[in-house]
Amino acid sequence: MSSIHTVTVETALSTYPIRIGSGLRSELEKQLEELVASGAKLAALVDAGVQPSIKEVLGNLLDDIPTMTIPSGEKSKSLSQYEEVLDFLAAQRLDRGGILLAIGGGVVGDLGGFAAASYMRGIRFIQIPTTVLAMVDSSIGGKTGVNIDAGKNLVGAFHQPIAVYADIEFLHTLSEREFVSGLAEIIKHGMLADRALFDKLLDQPITSSRDDCLAEIIKWNCEIKAAVVKADEKELAGSGGRALLNLGHTFGHAIENVAGYGDYLHGEAIGIGLAAASRLSEKLGFIAKDDVDLSIQAVSGLGLPTHLKEPLSIDALYTAMTRDKKVKSGVIRFVVMKEIGRAGTIESADADLVREIWRSVGAVD
Repeated sequence: MSSIHTVTVETALSTYPIRIGSGLRSELEKQLEELVASGAKLAALVDAGVQPSIKEVLGNLLDDIPTMTIPSGEKSKSLSQYEEVLDFLAAQRLDRGGILLAIGGGVVGDLGGFAAASYMRGIRFIQIPTTVLAMVDSSIGGKTGVNIDAGKNLVGAFHQPIAVYADIEFLHTLSEREFVSGLAEIIKHGMLADRALFDKLLDQPITSSRDDCLAEIIKWNCEIKAAVVKADEKELAGSGGRALLNLGHTFGHAIENVAGYGDYLHGEAIGIGLAAASRLSEKLGFIAKDDVDLSIQAVSGLGLPTHLKEPLSIDALYTAMTRDKKVKSGVIRFVVMKEIGRAGTIESADADLVREIWRSVGAVD
């Protein structure tokens, strides 16, 4: 059994632990018993894809907790599914002292977090991420929300969990495609904030959920995310700040939107987005062509795509970018690498240049 790590997330109004390692069941059980003893009523949301492995990882933990199963996939991050979750919480008679458990990947974490943020004007929730992506990114920092037809994550709220339990045993139950998808957020952190992490992943790519270094790598990533969240919890910094975590995401979210949510896993779209962001960084004069090659090598070395599997329309992709939540005053904000391991934001980029970047990853006019 690997050692268990703790990363503490500090925000203006709350502090909470992320526990990382194998065999966190007893620790989680103890916290839930204490919450119930204090009068809290519990409910849980579970990703349908995780449901078969719940007993394996969490034992009988959910036997006495009302549970709603959420269909797997990005399409569940919808207003209709959100409404069903609210009806479920009301049917269980959760009051303002209630606790919601969100067990799954980024979809269930974002959906459950948004429901917790808005039900009764806010109840507490615990994140139990079951994918790499959720463990190192979406479960940390309190960003919650759902998608609408106009774009990804356009409806949501900031609502911090009271704890995060990242049990590595869940990762052993993922398909190879799902596991690899999550690695996009890990290499992203190296590209934008930590050259040492980037170099380690370039030299020793993670190949399996059973890699000995995985818990330590996840801890490393959680520390990077926690530091950014502490400095800019609600992404209000004039430049840089939490927005830097969107490296590759302006491109990646557009791919998800145009291809149709679910055609690409989130990390697959972000892999292509990171390749695009690298090329944009070079065209703007921040990094050298060799750095672009290294970045694409690092992303593809983890098994992630760096090129569209089928052509998408540049016009449609560009339109999707203009609806991205990071657009301010009609201007698309891009995150670029100033060097590998250090990123910055720019307020705009020439439209013809952006179209050129789209062509470089396989989009068509």
